[in-house]
Amino acid sequence: MPTADRLQIARECYGAYESGDRSVVERLLTDDFTFYSPADVGIDRARYFERCWPNAQLIERFEFKRLIEQGDEVVVTYESTRTDGSRFRNTEVLAFDGDKIRKAEVYFGWDLE
Repeated sequence: MPTADRLQIARECYGAYESGDRSVVERLLTDDFTFYSPADVGIDRARYFERCWPNAQLIERFEFKRLIEQGDEVVVTYESTRTDGSRFRNTEVLAFDGDKIRKAEVYFGWDLE
């Protein structure tokens, strides 16, 4: 798959959080999707939607600082603005299976002023 396609898929996934369109994320994740973060180590797709999707209502926008494809992974660093105006920065590694995301590793960043 060309680099631009996977980078675009990553952008679409974050864009779904901005718009609140869960169906986009459902379409972009594999059925056996696994999510990792310091708070949620190795949760499955159903638990991901229970734990993480509600955060979509708190996100206003993402500003990408880094989008790099390496092999079957895309590394994303972003600064995000919440609906209350507060901001934070994270880095995520998205592993792909073809044109779908099969794993996400989230490394929490910090709150920004």
